[in-house]
Amino acid sequence: MYQLRPYQQQAVDAAVAHFKKSRKPAVVVLPTGAGKSLVIAELGRKARGRVLVLAHVKELVEQNHQKFESYRLKAGIFSAGLARKESEHKITFGSIQSVACNLDAFNEPISLLIIDECHRISLNEESSYPLVINHFKKLNPQLCVLGLTATPFRLGMGWIYNYHYHGMVRTLAPRPFYRCIYELPLRYMLQHGYLTPPMLDDTPLIHYQFSELSCAEGFFKEKELNQCLQTQKRITPLIMEQLLEKASDRRAVMIFAATVKHAREILGFLPANQSALILGETAEHERDQLIQRFKQQQLKFLVNVAVLTTGFDAPHVDLIAILRPTESISLYHQIIGRGLRLSEGKKDCLIVDYAGNRYDLHQPEVGELRPPGNTEPVQVLCPACGFANTFWGRLTEDGTIIEHFGRKCQGFLDDDEGEIELCDYRFRFKECRECGAENDIAARQCHQCQATLVDADKQLKEALKSQDTLVIRCCGMSFSAEQEKLTIHYHDEDGAELSESFRLDSPQDRREFQQGFLRFHWRSPGNEPEFHSCSQIMALQSMFRAPDFVIARMQKKRRIICDKLFDYQGRYRRAYELS
Repeated sequence: MYQLRPYQQQAVDAAVAHFKKSRKPAVVVLPTGAGKSLVIAELGRKARGRVLVLAHVKELVEQNHQKFESYRLKAGIFSAGLARKESEHKITFGSIQSVACNLDAFNEPISLLIIDECHRISLNEESSYPLVINHFKKLNPQLCVLGLTATPFRLGMGWIYNYHYHGMVRTLAPRPFYRCIYELPLRYMLQHGYLTPPMLDDTPLIHYQFSELSCAEGFFKEKELNQCLQTQKRITPLIMEQLLEKASDRRAVMIFAATVKHAREILGFLPANQSALILGETAEHERDQLIQRFKQQQLKFLVNVAVLTTGFDAPHVDLIAILRPTESISLYHQIIGRGLRLSEGKKDCLIVDYAGNRYDLHQPEVGELRPPGNTEPVQVLCPACGFANTFWGRLTEDGTIIEHFGRKCQGFLDDDEGEIELCDYRFRFKECRECGAENDIAARQCHQCQATLVDADKQLKEALKSQDTLVIRCCGMSFSAEQEKLTIHYHDEDGAELSESFRLDSPQDRREFQQGFLRFHWRSPGNEPEFHSCSQIMALQSMFRAPDFVIARMQKKRRIICDKLFDYQGRYRRAYELS
C-alpha cells in the first residue's frame, strides 16, 4: 500500500471537509507529477457509497485503477479501449466516452463522482461530461462531484470554477465547479524534490517571432500560424540544427509544434529511425504503438501538435522543445509538465522555448489574455478589502508596479454557513449617470439601477455633431504647476489642446483631485499615492495615463472638459491609428 505524502493527505482532507458541509462541485489542483491517482485512490477507499472515477484516455483509467488496487481492494473498469465493461463494483474506473455511451449500464446511485483532468469539461449540456453528471444527479440529488487537474483553466472558457478557498473570485459566470478547495503550487513540488528541476532556456539566439499574431478567444488560428511560419521558413532548419546539438546528451525529447504542416516539416530534420509524429488524426492503435516505443526508449524524438499536453506519462523525458506560441500560462505549464516527472538517472529537464512565450514557470494563471508589451503577473492589493489580486501589469527593475490592467477586485468573504459576500471595489469602471454606481468598463447596463449606460460611439457621434463641443483624439498629456495649482494639458495629434486645473491647497482640494483625476489616470489604480503638493505630481508624470478621447463644451466662452474616454474600443479612430 502506498503512503500518502503530506500534501496528498491535505488534498484528501480538504475534499472530505468540503463535502461534509456542501454538495456543490469542487476541484483540487495538483501539479503534474503530484500523484493525483493516489489522492483518487484514497478518496475511493474512504467513500461510504459507490464511486465512479472518470478520465478521458484509457491510459489514465488504467493508471488510476492500478493505484487503487495497490490498496488490496477490488475495483471495476468500464472502458472500451481496455476491453472491459464492468459496472457492478463499488468502485468503477471508466473512460468518459464509454460511460456516456452506456448510461443504461449504470442504474444504481453513486455517492461520489471523481473526474480526472477535469479542465476538459465543457459547459455544453449535450457534451459527455454534463450528460454523465446529470444522469447520476437524477439517481442521487446529493451527489458529490470532485474534479482534479493540474491546470484549472480552459481555453475559450477561462477558469473552470467560481471561487478559490484563498478568498478570491475567479468568475461569476456559470462554471463546471463551484469552488477550488485545495491547490498545491509547482514551486513546492520542486523545492521538496518531488519533481525534476527544470533548466529553462527561453532566450535562444535563434527563435520564431509570433508577437504579431492575434489570439481570438484564446486560440491562434492555424492558417495565420502557417502564414507566419512561411515568412520565417529559413529559421526552422537553424532551430532544428541547434536542437539536435542540445539533444545529443539527452535521453528523450518531446517537441511541441505549432501546426500539422509545421510538425511534418520538423520531423523531416530528425533522424528517421529515432523519431515519430503524433497528430490528432493519428489512428488510435498507431498512436499507442508509437507512445509505447517512445516509453521503451526505442524512439528518442516525439513530435506532436496539441495532443500530448495532458494524460501522457513518460518520466524519462529530459528535453522539452517548444516551437509554438502558447495561449495561456496553464498550457505552458501543461507542456513543461511532460518533462518534470522523476526518473532514475535523470538530473534535470532542459526546456528550450523557440517561440518567445515569455512565461515564467512559477507564474500563476491570471485568467485573462496577456496584453501586448512587456507584461507579467503582478500582485495588487485591494484598498477596500485588502485582498491580494493577480493581474497582468508592468514592473520597474526593482519590482515596483507601474501599471496594471485589473478591473475589479477578485476577493470575497464567506461565513461558516458558506454564504459569500463579494468585494465590489473596481479599479477601472464606467460610472452610471443616473445613480452614480460603478460598472465594468464594458458594461452596457447599470448593475444597480438597470439604466442604459452611455455608449462611447454614440457619445462621440453626438459630440462631433454639436457645434459647441470639441472632441480631441488625445495623443498625450503634460502637466504644469503654478504655486499649488496643477494644470493638465491634453494634446491632439493635430495640435489642438484642452486643459483642466486642480488646486492642492486644502484636504478638500486634494480629495477633489483624487476623485476627479487621480483614480482615473493613475496607471496602477488602487495603488494611488497620497499627493500633497504639485511638485510631487510633477515628479511622477510618467505614472499617469492619457485618455483616448477628451470632450469639452463651451460654457461662458470657455471650453470646459465634460468627459474623458478611456480603454476605448469602437468604430472611431484613436490617435495615430490608421483609419
